[in-house]
Amino acid sequence: MTAEKLHDLSSWERLEEGRKAKAARGGYAGYGSPAFGLCSVNGELVENPHEQQVIELIRRHHKSGKSLQQIADWLNTQGYKTKRRQQWRRISVKRVLDRLYSKTSNSENVNPPELKTVSSTTSFESEE
Repeated sequence: MTAEKLHDLSSWERLEEGRKAKAARGGYAGYGSPAFGLCSVNGELVENPHEQQVIELIRRHHKSGKSLQQIADWLNTQGYKTKRRQQWRRISVKRVLDRLYSKTSNSENVNPPELKTVSSTTSFESEE
């Protein structure tokens, strides 16, 4: 390998170790945008109050026996949007419920750390 490639690999490894260490401490490691219901504030994951309300609506409708498609249709008629400001689809609702009930495709299946809630008056920038 050339010296430049070795330097790039070394830099990548340092960044990767830093991300893993931050994630182990409960911080947001910066891989993609946070899941629906969460946002990144100053490098830490915190609950997004508006999205948490939508999650609660999804949970209630699911518990009442509505199908994933019925929930998605209801959210769309009420004007709710996904994190990326798209219409809700059945799979989007399923992913929210899977995270809510800790059903993930991640082999570690670890519950997230205790999160802080951002007050509705706090402004934040989503790191996407």
